[in-house]
Amino acid sequence: IATLLENRSIAEAIPNAAQRGLFVFIGVVGTGFAITRLKKGPVRIGLGIGIAIAWVGISYLCFVHGRLILPTATPVIAIALSSLSYGTIGSIKEHLSKRRLRRTLKRYSSSPIVQEIISQADELQDLLQEREQEILGQKLSGRYQIIKLLGSGGFGETYIAEDTLRPGNPRCVVKQLRPASNNPNLWKLGKRLFITEAETLEKLGTHDQIPQLLAYFEEGEEFYLVEELIIGHPLSEEMPLVISLPEANVIAILRDVLPVLGFVHSQGVIHRDIKPDNMIRRKSDNKLVLIDFGAVKEISTQLTEVNEKTNLTVGIGTKGYTPSEQAAGNPKFNSDIYALGMIAIQALTAKHPSQLPENHDTGEILWQDKAEVSPELAAVLNKMIRSNFRDRYQSATEVLEALQPWIGVIPIDISTSSVGIQDIATTPVSLQDTPNATMPWSEASIPTDPQDSTMPWLESPSSEDSNKDG
Repeated sequence: IATLLENRSIAEAIPNAAQRGLFVFIGVVGTGFAITRLKKGPVRIGLGIGIAIAWVGISYLCFVHGRLILPTATPVIAIALSSLSYGTIGSIKEHLSKRRLRRTLKRYSSSPIVQEIISQADELQDLLQEREQEILGQKLSGRYQIIKLLGSGGFGETYIAEDTLRPGNPRCVVKQLRPASNNPNLWKLGKRLFITEAETLEKLGTHDQIPQLLAYFEEGEEFYLVEELIIGHPLSEEMPLVISLPEANVIAILRDVLPVLGFVHSQGVIHRDIKPDNMIRRKSDNKLVLIDFGAVKEISTQLTEVNEKTNLTVGIGTKGYTPSEQAAGNPKFNSDIYALGMIAIQALTAKHPSQLPENHDTGEILWQDKAEVSPELAAVLNKMIRSNFRDRYQSATEVLEALQPWIGVIPIDISTSSVGIQDIATTPVSLQDTPNATMPWSEASIPTDPQDSTMPWLESPSSEDSNKDG
């Protein structure tokens, strides 16, 4: 009536029906495209509602001021439904993605890197407790009841467990190997490698200063090693941070470890990860026990190489202790001698091996100006760490023979008497996801914490635990 009184008529803004349909189609599809560019579900819904309101506003202005009718109901309803559906689907995907992330983080929650990630997000703070509560009390192979999660990495997890089928439920270390692929052929290869390595570890465990392999088994398409639990502290706790150790203490370390290396090499095995974290000062007799022979690390590396169909050889080791030939994936028996020599130099200089400079012309490590050491012992250590493996001692026996003038005069029980080490309860953590952990060479870095590795040892337990562990 008002229109007629004003002598004006109402008209379609787009008279042609096909053009009106194309206009609506472009508007709705364009809005849908804009919505899909956004990741957050609530933002998608908000954008859709905003565009729908804007469309209604434009239609109203066109009608009031221009007496033109724009298509409104159909596009507005379509836009609203599109934004609602996109927003709902996006919210569901985001929720599922967060759940997957939480499961993954929880699985590796004992890794220091993952713990750092978790510490930055308030909504993830409960994951550490969740993961530990989830596995505590689980019984593997019907006998090994998990009582503590030691650490986790790309290969799997490491636990302390109680053997419920032995008198007194003695504690042991259980290492898990989790194949990184569901490929059946890869799984078969992993099983064969695992059995081979387990048999090697079983043979090595006959030595008094190597943890005994108690069992190995397969469960749920995952492989497990069960090893003797060593009560003591890692040699890394004896490594000086400021004041270097006396020569006698360093020679005592060499005297204790070299016979073990000789035995390992006589069995045709190269340790490949000699470092202070992998030597445990056993509380019962103060002897150094050599641990972490890297069966799971080697299997994990080989499976990764096969799965990725690459000819690249990955060198296992820890930066600073690993010679060049081992870093290139071609370790020798005297690669372990190099690592032990670097430990001795670390003790004499109070500097981590990776912080020591090298001669750019010869590639040899420059360290004597940072240590108080006799020329004779320095000569022995220099030959242990020659950059070219052909110039090094070729066996642990040769090194022992070179050290005889010192070994014969130092007291037998000098190992910890002058370093003042006390057993302090700590919790070792991840094997592969820490700066000081053993990992493919390119990823290793300077350690920031001497306890950042998972190892089959515990700090001195309470008297109750000592009685329980036998």
